Amino acid sequence: MTEKKIQKRGAKTPVSVPNYNRGPLSWLLIGLLVMLMISTLMRMQQVQELAYSPDFLDHVRAGHVKSVVIHEGKGKILGEFYPEAVSEGKPVRFEVSISEMLKDETLLPLLKSNRVEMKVQKPDIWTPLLGNLLLFVLLIGLIYFFFIRNIRTGGGMLMNFARSKHRVQSKSTGRTFEDVAGIEEAKEEVAEIIEFLKNPKKFQKIGGRIPRGVLLVGPPGCGKTLLAKAIAGEADVPFFSIAGSDFVEMFVGVGASRVRDLFRQAKENSPCIIFLDEIDAIGRRRGAGLISGGHDEREQTLNAILVEMDGFDTNDQVIVIAATNRADILDPALTRPGRFDRRVVVPLPDLKGRMKILQIHARRIKCGPDVDFERLARGTPMFSGAELEALINEAAISASMQNKEYVEMSDLEEARDKVRWGRAKRSRVVDEYDRRLTAYHEAGHALVQSLLPDADPLHKVSIIPRGPMGGATFALPEKDRLYYSKRYCDAQLQIFFAGRIAVKMVFNDVDSGAYSDIRQATILARQMITEWGMGEKVGPVYYGADGMDTYFYAPKITEYSQKTAELIDQEVKNLLDAAHAKVEQLLMQHRDKLEALAETLLKYETLDAEEVKIIISGRKLEKPTVSELLALEQKKSSKAQSEKDSFSPEKEGQKDASSDFDGF
Repeated sequence: MTEKKIQKRGAKTPVSVPNYNRGPLSWLLIGLLVMLMISTLMRMQQVQELAYSPDFLDHVRAGHVKSVVIHEGKGKILGEFYPEAVSEGKPVRFEVSISEMLKDETLLPLLKSNRVEMKVQKPDIWTPLLGNLLLFVLLIGLIYFFFIRNIRTGGGMLMNFARSKHRVQSKSTGRTFEDVAGIEEAKEEVAEIIEFLKNPKKFQKIGGRIPRGVLLVGPPGCGKTLLAKAIAGEADVPFFSIAGSDFVEMFVGVGASRVRDLFRQAKENSPCIIFLDEIDAIGRRRGAGLISGGHDEREQTLNAILVEMDGFDTNDQVIVIAATNRADILDPALTRPGRFDRRVVVPLPDLKGRMKILQIHARRIKCGPDVDFERLARGTPMFSGAELEALINEAAISASMQNKEYVEMSDLEEARDKVRWGRAKRSRVVDEYDRRLTAYHEAGHALVQSLLPDADPLHKVSIIPRGPMGGATFALPEKDRLYYSKRYCDAQLQIFFAGRIAVKMVFNDVDSGAYSDIRQATILARQMITEWGMGEKVGPVYYGADGMDTYFYAPKITEYSQKTAELIDQEVKNLLDAAHAKVEQLLMQHRDKLEALAETLLKYETLDAEEVKIIISGRKLEKPTVSELLALEQKKSSKAQSEKDSFSPEKEGQKDASSDFDGF
């Protein structure tokens, strides 16, 4: 097995990274396999034992014996029958004790007269001696391999648990800052770490100390691991990567031992980067919880990390980078200066960042001329980098399944909807009444979204089932919103209620399809009152919950009176009632537009923003329906098949009777 080596910066000789050999359990399995093969071969060479007289002598006189070897030292005769002289199922080889032969002087003439091949072996004292010596050496070798050797290399099979399970990339990680987009501020914050790893004397000259640890905090999929790899790639240093869960095993104390082993190897190969992914698995806040104690395995592992990070010298050139999306539950001793000195926030990408991320992932696919990454970025608010990568990949798969030469904008938009809301369920059989109900529900959303000036622009509306939804109305924000105004929130509340009110106006009934809308409206209204201070009676006072209890993981008790709670509930109810009344009046004024939009949705199933504007303005939409498009495709395929059959060699010179058939 080739030994991996990492060149230490400034050193002449390479420093070896331990490359563990095959474990004792593997060798034990190999030994059992060898023993099984030996026993199989021994069974294939079975011999039958014969008495000297009369069995052996009778076989010799009958001419059944082909050859014999007389071992005077072993006191036996080994021989072989002619195959045709042995009955089926019995071995060809035989063995005879020669104790009686020593008194029989007629044996040798008898063998010669029956033409038996004969060989006599004299006593040999070296063969048994060497056999015993080989057995002794083998025993000593096994003892050395399983015990002494493992002790010298850090323990036996049980001690392997104490070794760190990190992955080492001695060369470049293959990632640079060119592969990272959407987090420009985070890249600027870690720039001095790269400079320190490249040129440590620059900092030692003045006396400054580089941060020993960097904590990357952000939602899942925002590029924390990618940023850590890019730092190592830019600095061109070894990259030790391990997840927090890899420290904890079934044995107590293993996590702490693995931490010590990891940091020891990192110091030997400095300058380098240690990356601890999902550090919240072992770095939770310590305290007298219900399941926590003084001998908790996670606490021991955390204590080991704290001690090791305190043991760094200013010249160690080992940078610890950790990633988590739960920074609120980390132990304060872990995030204090001197350990994780710096906290770098890796947020969800903004509009510009999403466009760059899409362009980076689109390098590996073929894109059509109609692809507009800016429009796609506008339609993916709150998408993480991982979701954007999945979007590009899903679009490429969809285009490949349709035998396209490149990815089109329609593939990207369908992939966006699939990643966020699920695959479109075009094969689902929907009752006609439910289909009409869904059309009016979504028409209500789309109409109000188009009419309200404070709402986000409409992108498209569809009544094709997707995921848990029977239909959907999509907005296309013009920008990323950092703040939510009261007018924007009021518009959103009206949009939420528009579908329910449209159904009630047309069908004179309400249904459970507005469950999600009512839930979102209630959450938004309560946030407006309790967190954003938009209530008239409650005023600018924060009444939101501060999360979970630190120790017992129970919701915190609200810090306001029952009278205040009733006042908050009344304010929320007033907001929702006001939005409900406004949107009901708006839909009654534009009842004809609602009817036209719903009927057009029933015909075409999906409409974009421009098509909705055409319908609202009173014009008629002229485009082929879904059934017409399917019929056209079927007509094209049948015509191509008929032309292929008419020019086939078997039918050359014959007229195909169906070639002129229109089919529609």
